[in-house]
Amino acid sequence: MRRWPQVVLAAVAVLIAGAALFFVPTIWGKPWSIDHFYLRVFASFALRHPMMLSGMGLPIPPALDFYSDDLEDFSTAALDRERRELDRSLAMLRSYDRSRMSAKQRLSADVMESFLVDMQEMDRFRDQNYPVNQTFGLQSMLPDFMINSHPVRRPKDAENYLKRVGKFGAAVDQIVEQVRRREARGIVPPRFVLTRVLAEMRGFTGVPPAENALYEDFAAKVDSLAALGADRREALKRQLADGLEKVVYPAYGRLIAVCAHQESVATTDDGAWKLPEGAAYYAACLRHHTSTDMTAEAIHELGRREVARLQAEMRRILRAQGYAADSVGTAMAKLQREPRFLYADDDDGRGQILADYQAILDEANRGVTPLFGARPKQGVVVKRVPEFKETTAASAYYESGSFDGTRPGVFFVNLRQVGDIAKPGMRTLAYHEGIPGHHFQITVAQELSGVPFFRRVIPFTAYVEGWALYAERLALEQGFHKTPFDSLGAYSAELFRAARLVVDTGIHAKRWTREQAIDYMRRTVGAPETAMTAEVERYIVSPGQACAYKVGQLKILELRERARRQLGPRFDLRGFHDVLLTNGALPLRLLERVVDEWIEKRARAAA
Repeated sequence: MRRWPQVVLAAVAVLIAGAALFFVPTIWGKPWSIDHFYLRVFASFALRHPMMLSGMGLPIPPALDFYSDDLEDFSTAALDRERRELDRSLAMLRSYDRSRMSAKQRLSADVMESFLVDMQEMDRFRDQNYPVNQTFGLQSMLPDFMINSHPVRRPKDAENYLKRVGKFGAAVDQIVEQVRRREARGIVPPRFVLTRVLAEMRGFTGVPPAENALYEDFAAKVDSLAALGADRREALKRQLADGLEKVVYPAYGRLIAVCAHQESVATTDDGAWKLPEGAAYYAACLRHHTSTDMTAEAIHELGRREVARLQAEMRRILRAQGYAADSVGTAMAKLQREPRFLYADDDDGRGQILADYQAILDEANRGVTPLFGARPKQGVVVKRVPEFKETTAASAYYESGSFDGTRPGVFFVNLRQVGDIAKPGMRTLAYHEGIPGHHFQITVAQELSGVPFFRRVIPFTAYVEGWALYAERLALEQGFHKTPFDSLGAYSAELFRAARLVVDTGIHAKRWTREQAIDYMRRTVGAPETAMTAEVERYIVSPGQACAYKVGQLKILELRERARRQLGPRFDLRGFHDVLLTNGALPLRLLERVVDEWIEKRARAAA
């Protein structure tokens, strides 16, 4: 046997000891460095959430892909484990001495603490929500995830697809557990929610497996795999069809039975006020989504003021174009039904809508060059909302691209009612969801360097949605709109967000009915009833979220005006945008701190 020289053995011993000094506290104790602590918090969370990892699309070598055959754990036991880990992480974060940190390190610590404290508060109300709902319920999230987030680029991915679908039964049973747990506390969704999800689930399972949306998605992905022979592709498809018939459909049948029972006992009370801790829960939702301490009453009155201001701007444009504008809602309802502003209600019309949205985004991508130094490397594409969920989905939404660059950002457009899509509003919607809105902000954050990884992915609703609404205003200010009707569409979109402040607080704090809220939106905004119904129903199942847009936008505009006033001719709009984008998402109080520090730094540099 060969004997190793003593110097080599000593070196190995030192390396082992050094590794132990790093890994033991990093994994089991308190990490020496707060950056290692951040890494552990994120890694620990990610290991418990395999679907999140797939959705992020991290550049993981195949040998380290341990998660792509698994689903989330939706059980109460898993939620309890999350809470214990949350409490432990917050306590450890607070044990680090911030007086010894750099300014950048303190900002990261403050961001992490804000996030963890917020999660603690929301966990207190974990049973107050509806895990099965028509907008983002787990019953639609599972198939939507498989279709839009699970990649099939190699044979192993196809096998993992089958394994994940095979676990739908256990996942759905955990969802049933959550639904029954809430019912035992008297927490049952409004009747319309159950009617909507029952129709969705019955439609999903009411077709032969070979016609199911999951099968069609899987078949298309498998057929694109050149590495698989025809026989193997057909065998994989048969396996999926068998899994749908024997696992997925029976599981959804069990959930359908529970929801059908709840539909028979549900009421038409819609707001959070009806829940056991309704007032406290809604106040927590407002803090969560706006990252402020604004009360429901203050937000309601802010909404009414903004509605009045924006309607005045719209009346000016409408009258200049020859429209009677005593009622903005009535005028907009008529204008948006004019044939010149609509598309053909057929496949050609739907295809043209998607193509026109893509053209708007491509044009905007060229037009924003003078306004931004920080720009995303990854592109954005326009797609149709999957048909199986378009009846209950929002009118449009954005899904971020993957970190490995294989999946671009996607602007999803709901084509359930072609008549609901009027040309005057298209530019502003594209700017909001795509460029320079959500796609710019989220993708720039994903591509950041020099910050802890969690800063690249952490969400704060008021910042994220506030930025997208600010992007709409920016495009209007910079002349991106081609006609007065495009500008009218921009004001209409902002009016829509202002009306949300009134409606969300009206439903959850002032006991407005669903019908009362829909009527207010139609009269105020003039949008089609189908679209306003879907919007109001979304606000009902996601209290407070709709308030984040205007609150966040108004804070960004306030900070821009502060910077412009204090810096005068030294104000740089491009620099202002870059400081907002290159720090990732922030709660509004920390965003204000970052901008104030930027203002002070620029003022000192010019002195």
